[in-house]
Order: sequence, then C-alpha cells, then structure tokens
Amino acid sequence: MNAWDEIKIRLESELSAESFQNWVQHTRFIRIERRILWVSVPDEETRNWLESEYAGAISPKVRAAGLTAVAYELSGNANGWSPSTSGMEVAPRDPEFTSPVTQLNPKFSFDTFVVGACNQFAHAAAKSVATTPSRSYNPLFLYGGVGIGKTHLMHAIGRSLIENYSGMRIVYTSSERFMNEMIACIRSERMAQFHQHYRSADVLLVDDIQVLGNKERTQEEFFHTFNDLFDHQKQIVISSDSSPKEIPGLVERLRSRFEWGLMVDMQPPDLETKMAILDKKAGIEGVQLPEEVRAFIATRTKGNVRELEGALIKLIAFSSLTDAPITLQMAHQMLKHLSQAPERRVTIDAIQKAVADHYSIKQSQLKEKSNRKTIVEPRQVAMYLVKELTAASLPEIGRAFGGKHHTTVIHSIQRVMEMKQTNAEINRLIHRLLDSLQ
Repeated sequence: MNAWDEIKIRLESELSAESFQNWVQHTRFIRIERRILWVSVPDEETRNWLESEYAGAISPKVRAAGLTAVAYELSGNANGWSPSTSGMEVAPRDPEFTSPVTQLNPKFSFDTFVVGACNQFAHAAAKSVATTPSRSYNPLFLYGGVGIGKTHLMHAIGRSLIENYSGMRIVYTSSERFMNEMIACIRSERMAQFHQHYRSADVLLVDDIQVLGNKERTQEEFFHTFNDLFDHQKQIVISSDSSPKEIPGLVERLRSRFEWGLMVDMQPPDLETKMAILDKKAGIEGVQLPEEVRAFIATRTKGNVRELEGALIKLIAFSSLTDAPITLQMAHQMLKHLSQAPERRVTIDAIQKAVADHYSIKQSQLKEKSNRKTIVEPRQVAMYLVKELTAASLPEIGRAFGGKHHTTVIHSIQRVMEMKQTNAEINRLIHRLLDSLQ
C-alpha cells in the first residue's frame, strides 16, 4: 500500500462519508519525488478544496509518513487517468433546502429540557432569544462537551419561534450540512440560491460550528453570511463543543464576531440534574423508575445526557419485551458496563482538599479551632459533604476536623442544609463538589 492510500484510510475515519466521497475518494497516488507526495485529482476544484479546506487534516499525516509536502496534479496530467463516476455518491447538484420544521426534533422543546445548576444560564438565555429574537443576545453562542443539551436548546428555540412567530423564517443547519450544501451549489453554479436560502433567514441556528475549523473557504462564506444577517438585525444562534478561542483553525474575524454577543458555557449535569433527567424521561415514557435504579444509573454514568438516555431506553425496552418490572437486579444485568465500572471511593482527605482548593485556604485550616467566617463556612461545607459521601460516623467526622464534638458536626450539617435552601450560590457549589467528587 502506498503512502497516499494509507493517508486516505485515516481521512475516511475522520471525515463525514459525504465529504470523503466528494473530495478524497477519487484521488490517486502518482509518485514520491524528493520527499514530496504527488497526488492526482480529478479537477481544479478538488485541488483547491484539498489545499484550502483539508490542509489541516492532510499535512500532519504527510509529515508523519516522513514526507515534507503534498502536491496535487490534475488527472489529465497523470498518465491520462480519469476517475470513473459510476456508482459514486456525490453531493447533489441541486440541493433541496428543506423546511425548518423537518429539521427540528419535536422531542426537543423547552418543556422537555431539564434545568439544573449546570445549564440554568443557557436555558434562560435560550428562552430569552426565543421570546425576543435579535433584541436579547446576538449572537448567542452555546458551548460545552458532547451530549449536554446544546442541540436540545437549539431545537427548542427553533420550535418555539415557529409556534409563536408564524411569519418568521427560521433556518436550522449543522456546519457539516452548510459546507456540503455550499459545495453542491458551487459545483452546480447555484450560489445565488445558497445565498438566498441562508441570508434571507430571520433566525439562523447553526450546530457544531467547530467543524468549520481549518475550512478556510467555508469560513469565508459563513463570515459573509454572518455579516449580512447581523447587519440586518437578524438573530444568530451557534453551538460548539468548545469556546471560540479553543476552536483550532478558526480565523480571527469569525472568532471575534462569535464573541460579540453572549457566550454561555454549558457544564455536564450534576448528580441532582441527572436524577431529574431520568425522572423526566421515564415520565415521558410512562414508566415509574424505582429510586435505587435511578440512583444506580445516575451515579455510574458520566456527565452525558445521551448515556443516561441510552441506559434508560435499554431498561424500558427490556422491561416491555419481557413484561417484567424494572428492578435494580435488572439494571445490573442489562447495564453490565455500568455495573462493572469501578465505583469511586471518596475519602475525607479528598473532600477536605477539594473544599480547601475551592475556598483558596490550606487544608490544615479546616481542622483549626478558628471561628472566622472564612474558615467556618468551608469547614461546614466539608463536614456536610463527608456525611453525604462517606460512611463516617458523626464522631469520626469530628475527629477528622481537629477533634470537633459531634454536636458541632450536626450543627454544621444542618447549617449547610439551610443555606442550600436560601443561598443559590452555595447550592450550586455543593452540587459541583458532589459531582466532581463522585
């Protein structure tokens, strides 16, 4: 196997099927000359696209093969080779710009979105945009890890706008779709239709903008689309796996525009939110989830809503097919990957360290007899967490905090429980620490 074929195999695993078939599949190895890899391409457009959009993906692989560069030669100059188009799937010459209703998942609404400390800000911002588009935050940039609800909020915004603003033109797309539609329109010389579709939108919702990283030509097109909409006071909502500054290969002029409006960092769901999500999803399916099963799934899964939903759906399906009630035993049986996951043992020392780090104090200060507020509150929080996360008795907790009497421990725990009810900041802190320690 030659060097280019090996690179193609790696590219196939990284690119979407459509992108690979359009731009890479029908290229051919020619030769290696003076450590330059020569590759045959079917047309000038493919050469331009590989040099601009996929240079960031190809160049490191060329260097890893011990070569210095890649050069592209039109197939007419490469021993007369010409690619066969028989049976190959390419981007459609006449892309159909579908109605936004068909692109939006009816299950993703504000009513079905579970709000917790991890996503409260994002939810509020999304509802504000859906209520008064172009007047609240423009653009609204939602970012965070995979499976934490960004797409759910994007769809919820779109569906809410369609329901409440009948004359408003909503366009929802993914960055991958935006790029492939642009490719198809360039090839069929129908860019006017492409511009009409995207630039006549009243609200543009774009998912997974990080896909445009290192795609210079697509970024240029999106830049002009963004400017046109923004200049006409149209709403733009964008989602990404990372913040604009962390998207590799994103040009500065786009990065700065993404930062013009409101950027919201969405965090993975904490334990309480995961429990609420399971309750919500089970309720939608008409299932009563036993408390111990809910706790088992929530504590064993990572902060990913899709993983939660997948585990729940598997249980519900098995229960329905076997006509058996959902039990903890069934959960252990059907969700073996969760059962076998090592359960993290939380120590008092780990809790003290986490709390001390948050409050920027020394861990040893939690064991002092000081009654200063800067020490008392962290100590109370730490005692509460020890009670929640370990099997330590009240006297054992007292000894771990410098020999405090067990009545002091009781008072501390009660005090934190009260603060959780009245102090939103403390409540969020407790949930963040619980989630990070478990």
